[in-house]
Amino acid sequence: MKNKTLLTLGLLLGAGTGCLSATEVTDWYPVTTENRPFVRWWWLGSAVDPEGLTYNLEEFARQGLGGVEITPIYGVKGNEANDISYLSPKWMNMLGHTIAEGKRLGLQIDMNNGTGWPFGGPEVTAAQSARKRVAESWTVSPGKKLKITVRPSDRKQQGVATLQRIIAVNGDRRIDITSRLRRDSLLDWKAPKAKSDWKVYAIFSGRTFQKVKRAAPGGEGLVVNHYDSIAVNSYLDRFDRAFASSGIPYPDSFFNDSYEVYGSDWADNIFEEFERDHGYKLELYLPEFLDQENHDSLRSRVVRDYRATLARMLRENFTDVWMARSHRHGARVRNQSHGSPANIIDLYAAVDIPECESFGQTDFSIPGLVQDGPSRPSDSDPAVLKFASSAAHVTGKKLTSAETLTWLTEHFRTTLARCKPELDQMFCSGVNHVYFHGAPYSPKGAAFPGWMFYASINMSPTNSIWRDADALFAYIARCQAFLSAGTPDNDVLLYFPLEDVWHRQGGNPYLMFDIHKMQQRMPDIKQHVTEIMAAGYDPDYISDALTETLTVSTDGRLKGTGDATYGAIIVPAVRFMHPATLKKLLSLAQEGATVIVTGSLPADVPGLSRYDQRLDSLRTLLQAAPEIGSVPCVHSEGKGRIITAPDIASGLKLSGLRPETLRSDRNISMIRRRNEAGGFNYFLANLKGDAIDGKVTLATSAAAVGIFDPLTGESGLAQTYESEPGTTSLRLQLRPGQSIMLKTFAVKPEMAPWGYIEPAGKPVNIDRGWSIVFENSQPAISGTFATDTLTAWTDLPPEEAKVNFGTAVYSVEFSLDNPAEASDWILDLGDVRHSAEVTVNGQDAGKVWSAPFTLSVGRLLKPGLNRLEVRVTNNQANRIADFERRGIKWRIFKDANIASVTNAKTFSFGDWEEVPAGLNSTVSLIPVKINN
Repeated sequence: MKNKTLLTLGLLLGAGTGCLSATEVTDWYPVTTENRPFVRWWWLGSAVDPEGLTYNLEEFARQGLGGVEITPIYGVKGNEANDISYLSPKWMNMLGHTIAEGKRLGLQIDMNNGTGWPFGGPEVTAAQSARKRVAESWTVSPGKKLKITVRPSDRKQQGVATLQRIIAVNGDRRIDITSRLRRDSLLDWKAPKAKSDWKVYAIFSGRTFQKVKRAAPGGEGLVVNHYDSIAVNSYLDRFDRAFASSGIPYPDSFFNDSYEVYGSDWADNIFEEFERDHGYKLELYLPEFLDQENHDSLRSRVVRDYRATLARMLRENFTDVWMARSHRHGARVRNQSHGSPANIIDLYAAVDIPECESFGQTDFSIPGLVQDGPSRPSDSDPAVLKFASSAAHVTGKKLTSAETLTWLTEHFRTTLARCKPELDQMFCSGVNHVYFHGAPYSPKGAAFPGWMFYASINMSPTNSIWRDADALFAYIARCQAFLSAGTPDNDVLLYFPLEDVWHRQGGNPYLMFDIHKMQQRMPDIKQHVTEIMAAGYDPDYISDALTETLTVSTDGRLKGTGDATYGAIIVPAVRFMHPATLKKLLSLAQEGATVIVTGSLPADVPGLSRYDQRLDSLRTLLQAAPEIGSVPCVHSEGKGRIITAPDIASGLKLSGLRPETLRSDRNISMIRRRNEAGGFNYFLANLKGDAIDGKVTLATSAAAVGIFDPLTGESGLAQTYESEPGTTSLRLQLRPGQSIMLKTFAVKPEMAPWGYIEPAGKPVNIDRGWSIVFENSQPAISGTFATDTLTAWTDLPPEEAKVNFGTAVYSVEFSLDNPAEASDWILDLGDVRHSAEVTVNGQDAGKVWSAPFTLSVGRLLKPGLNRLEVRVTNNQANRIADFERRGIKWRIFKDANIASVTNAKTFSFGDWEEVPAGLNSTVSLIPVKINN
């Protein structure tokens, strides 16, 4: 029977998977370099040397990182003699050493296409720098002469701003009088007779004067004009020259940080580009365009058209140019599109690796998780993270990257345990390529606290969390190997109504999609995502442009240019829609797709160009669309159907798509992918407060389900039950804070059963006879401290114990009469501050670094006397507070120095209260029965 099962499995899998063996199907996915976490590696002042580079890289590789992204930034005070100018021959030699060492150590080397952010530098001339709109206006009476020198009133703009248009306005009369300007910039114009005064506007293409933020030596200078392909190409030429002259190989990928080109709302040729796009002249609508207090329909349409032109120019003249230049040299592009004044879905879709960003701290209700100290509210809402992963899923890009854990907590207070749920939330949002933010380069032997970056969790050897970070890295690598295998399998597409967002955002025409302001930009969209997920489904966004790429399979599923397919597309209540988009939606339904239209049908077209013609087209198309009533309804359309509903949840109920009840009923965060075994891969994270132990049902059918624990590396075949057709029921145990992966199989494979844990007696508290020795401590603490009451080491007598960081060994001997009476024993360390390495009877039991702080240790116990050692490492909060109170000058960094995450104006680390360190509660051994 065994051989027959394996043969059947091989036949089923052979055609599409290259005849995977049964072992390959049931084993963990091999961890590749790309599956490992990466880190942004700041070179402060680029003051690096071969010895320091090798030391850092060896540490990165030893602990399990997969690669680095080099981003040079500002330097260290007093260290100027060691700074290296960006892209200089010496700098390129350091890069060459890094690439060579990376190859030796198995690390991928990426680099920023600049220093700090955004792109810019010393070779960016004023003529190639970022532009801004500069406007001046004058009033002149009818029949009177206006004789003035036309120039910006802002002295900084005089001599650099370029005059583009002079427009005279009187009601609906708009006259271009630019030709009346003399070479000496004198305007001599007589206003025609009229019933009211004339207003004369002069528009200049000015300069933002923005310089590169956090620039490194040799990288200082003006920000490049992202709307000008000539300026962008000229900027990138500097890199080509540096690589060509040095002979250094190109990195694997080039990177661009979030689009923080502030105030760059203009281009020298924007009037011409605008007219090309929309068929009318923007300059003739300057009164409406410039009046930010005006919210009427005409202004909103003109502003919308301007935003659309700016978005196109950004993609064509920056993103597409940068991609082509990178690909020419065999390098990929990883880009953070958020912040851009455009539909960021399309910009994410245009690059090789879209990258989102997490910032701040999420308030998780996980027992035992210490959410220590103040922080910024998290921007890691799935509705925001999904912009990047949606673009990757729809267009078939393997990786969705994330700048991870940016300014998660106050400096020196980050713990590995606090990192895990934020990572799990990102994984459930489609991220599968973590980039820590980050690791400042620090010379070997640098004094505490080493070199630092102001917004970093400092995932580097200078941080005490580095000691046990390998366990976190191994966890991430296992997760990402699962989450990059197969193809995405999100349930539905959610149409992103950019036109409605643009229309309702009045005020400044320049509109950036800053992740910190998404609640202001799109509160309804975030609510739609929440509603979809609460109903048990997982959405990906789709833009107008990507909607045009959709096709319909014979079974009615929607497909973009990638391999992912979707059961339906949801159109939320929108007012504005392009006729082409509505036509495509109706066509998709005719071809067999399910289109869910909720709330209300679009009633208008965006923009002003050919307005009447486009509105007629929309109305004609709407005649073929069913009306939306107060009751959900299914309407047959060709081979497919249109579901109309007053809200999203009721529309989904008629879709026939099965919800994942783990998500809707149990509040489990999750994501699903199709796997190579003809089944599905699930990642589940319990980020709420309630444990699960019992029968759960998946919305997909399977013959068997494998359980894979990314924390321990254990795996086994789950207990399954009979269930409704198209679903699979299994037994699942999931504690708060725990995550698990499931792999479903079309044919039951040969795989050891998963071990379920059942209580098997009373816990044995190990609460007496402990001793504490400081194995490593700053400041050093000698001696052995015996205690019958397990205590935090900050409660010990030495004053140094209250202000130190390091590793202390908690040791104890205890007796067990017959440990074999239980199938296993779970060591529960309780409240750990902040991670620990455990040995039992001299044998390695593993590391505990996340809630719940437990380990399986039964295999290591013996009858009679046993010895337990727990090496606990704390964070550095108490040490830095002591430094601050004693006035030690450790903030030695230029530009942005180390401050509070809360941006408090008056802040001192010395004001912190003492943070407990060590073991802070009862340690117990819990006997359990393993039920297969």
